[in-house]
Amino acid sequence: MDAPLHQRFLMPNLLEALADTPVVLVHGPRQSGKTTLCRQVAETRDYTYLSFDDDLQKAAAQADPVGFVAELPDRVILDEVQRVPELFTSLKAAVDNRRTPGRFILTGSANVLLVPRLGDSLAGRMEILRLHPLAQAELHGSADGLLVALFSGRLSAGNVGARQGQALAERIVAGGYPAALMRQTMKRRAAWYRDYIETLVQRDVRDLARINALDALPRLLQMAASQTARLLNVTDLAAPFQMSRPTIRDYITLLERVFLLDTLPPWHSNQLSRLIKTPKLHIGDTGLACALLGMDGVALWEDRALYGQMLESFVFQELRRQASWYEAPVRFFHFRTKEKVEVDVVMESAGKLVGVEVKAASTVTAGDFKGLKMLQSTVGKRFAVGCVLYDGDSVVRFGEGLYAVPINCLWGSGWPAC
Repeated sequence: MDAPLHQRFLMPNLLEALADTPVVLVHGPRQSGKTTLCRQVAETRDYTYLSFDDDLQKAAAQADPVGFVAELPDRVILDEVQRVPELFTSLKAAVDNRRTPGRFILTGSANVLLVPRLGDSLAGRMEILRLHPLAQAELHGSADGLLVALFSGRLSAGNVGARQGQALAERIVAGGYPAALMRQTMKRRAAWYRDYIETLVQRDVRDLARINALDALPRLLQMAASQTARLLNVTDLAAPFQMSRPTIRDYITLLERVFLLDTLPPWHSNQLSRLIKTPKLHIGDTGLACALLGMDGVALWEDRALYGQMLESFVFQELRRQASWYEAPVRFFHFRTKEKVEVDVVMESAGKLVGVEVKAASTVTAGDFKGLKMLQSTVGKRFAVGCVLYDGDSVVRFGEGLYAVPINCLWGSGWPAC
């Protein structure tokens, strides 16, 4: 049975890029829907599809990259292009010879921004789009998620429906991978996620790096899942392994390259000297994390400490997913002082800053805005809005530019008039 097709809100960005850019790369984790998205475009635009998961195509491209590119049709999709890095120089030469918009659509399951030899070859000739696993907004068919409302600064008080309760834990555990969501039970979804990790390590990680301890990567990822939404502590991650801290750090970077982990950098300001400069660690998808930790919705709901961590990573990743189709680039940070005053997610776009604090409870107090108020006073007029996301039923104003916002507003559910 095929997975149901959900509308991907990155599609307008892809069509816009194809109209004026010779090469468009859609990268993101394996099985996030890149091929499906690109083939939807191909159906109406006469693209030929070639995949380098096909060992014959891969071998041909590696043996003679110049000849391979020379014989490509006018419009082509090259799937999983990170498996043939030898091809990028030849693609550059082909584009320089004939700069036709929309000529090449590339997909990759490795972040070329972290693999310079790939991305640098096509600098100035290629637009890069990030496709994440499905966002809750995409699952609900609502492109007007929380991000637009936050950067507009136009929130208004009002009731937005019932709290989520344990259903929110079920969302967190389900994750966003289309093939996993197609499965009817949490047990079957967890099995998919475990098989996914095994396949990814054996294929994509082998292509990116020749490492001796491939079997350590799933265990390291499991450790990282248990520490999601915490400050990155390489010493703690290295403790169960007989490996040096630099080696573990290299492995974390490798897991970032295949979109399994994210490190969230700290926000900084010359006006505040006592800011923590350590990045935060976030798992790339909470469904994958919960499968690695053996957690279903009930178990996660009952483990309140882990639930709080997973909820923060869930919110961060949902905002990241909405940012991928937002009208302007969005940069992400966290904010934390040495006195542990913090904001979980800080977003910056077009000169404006938005702060988001995540709270698992169904009530909010003025004290929950301490970090947001510090951020607001530091950045002044650049501060668009600060919100505490909580599991409640109403948008409530807590001062100028400060709101408590129900977490179901992440996917545009039941917004009051803004």
